Amino acid sequence: MTNLSIRQYTSADLSGVQISWENASRIAHTFLSEEFLAQERENIKTIYIPNSDTWVAELEGEVVGFLSLMGNEVGAIFLEPRCHGTGIGKALMDKAQAIHGDLEVEVFEANPIGRKFYDRYGFVLMESKHHEETGQTMLRLRFTADGD
Repeated sequence: MTNLSIRQYTSADLSGVQISWENASRIAHTFLSEEFLAQERENIKTIYIPNSDTWVAELEGEVVGFLSLMGNEVGAIFLEPRCHGTGIGKALMDKAQAIHGDLEVEVFEANPIGRKFYDRYGFVLMESKHHEETGQTMLRLRFTADGD
């Protein structure tokens, strides 16, 4: 992908990160309430970004996605829907894998977009559990760098 850069987040990226999150969440998480989304929007800037190692995907000078890591946990990976299937999400995940090797992530069972992405990348199911706040089922997945 020409003119794609994966770089460390800066505070100037907040708006682009929130727009990417919002646009991706609206198609991947149609089952989430407006109240939950509004709270998550606030949590991005006040809790998640300040407490994670965040990387942005920048294309032609525009933030089109991001990945937030808490240790080897992928706390978030969101990409502008128009960029799905272009390799940008894989480039972000490759960055996480290069930093931490083995990775873990949680994804809503009702999110076929995220599940397909993680499956193609090589994540495997560890467990499923009930997500209290939404009433949805969450899947905990693991990627093992050496393929085990």
